[in-house]
Amino acid sequence: MKKFLVLYQSTVPVSEQMRNATPEQAKAGMDAWMSWAGQAGSGLVDLGSPVAPTAKLTGADQVAASNAQVGGYSILQAESKDGLMDLLKNHPHFMAPGGSIEVFEFLPMPGM
Repeated sequence: MKKFLVLYQSTVPVSEQMRNATPEQAKAGMDAWMSWAGQAGSGLVDLGSPVAPTAKLTGADQVAASNAQVGGYSILQAESKDGLMDLLKNHPHFMAPGGSIEVFEFLPMPGM
């Protein structure tokens, strides 16, 4: 089974989306995520969390403001890329403004 890091991106920061949502919108959004999580079943390793850009390290002593559009992450597992794509069909993140999903496969580390 392969593991994948799934990054959720949006043109509107997740903190702003959450701040501007009514309680009803927030509940509907969480209900959609929980429904998707149930459908993903054992393919969902870690539902993850929303995240906010904090800093960008450009060297050992160099810190800059981050301009990343990543608003959250999940960890999924599937037998193949095609299996992973099936898990991500109709994902609720696509309701986010400019929502996109970027996927990275975890690679084995030599000697581990």
